[in-house]
Amino acid sequence: MGHGGNVIAELTTDHREVDELFAKIESQPVGDPQRRKLVDELTVELVRHSVAEEQYLYPAVREHVEGGDALADKELQDHAGVEEMLKDLEGRNADDSQFDHLVTKLKLEVTEHVRDEENRLFPLLAAACTPDALEDLGEKIRKAKKTAPTRPHPSAPDTPPGNKILGPGTGLVDRARDLLTGRKH
Repeated sequence: MGHGGNVIAELTTDHREVDELFAKIESQPVGDPQRRKLVDELTVELVRHSVAEEQYLYPAVREHVEGGDALADKELQDHAGVEEMLKDLEGRNADDSQFDHLVTKLKLEVTEHVRDEENRLFPLLAAACTPDALEDLGEKIRKAKKTAPTRPHPSAPDTPPGNKILGPGTGLVDRARDLLTGRKH
């Protein structure tokens, strides 16, 4: 899928890519090692996406949307739950007795989060920001994803300035680990 455009188009493209990854995971036989590889790929996408949202989207929601603090706090809480599940999945093989249960639970959480963003948060942001501001946010999101971590770090800060300071360094370490272990990112 093509990336680009304003923040809403960029993040919606990410959402569809995550949907496709869940479908690929579900199409593999239970216990198949390919499921593990696809969950690693999904993890990379979800972590990069979440970090970029935490760095730029939610601060913009807080600033521009009426009631934005509560909205952003709810989204951050969703991210924390997803990150805990990703961390739990990280050390499990596809034939682990909890693997498929965790993937199913993860899909439910992510699907609900995506629905909430697309049906509630994105329209509010679009109404509150100029097209130029939305374009600028889209560019910031794309840049943030390039340096974002590729593995879950539940104890890392999820709000500025901590996440903007630590995120790129953590991302560099994660990509080095991925290179050494052969993990696709």
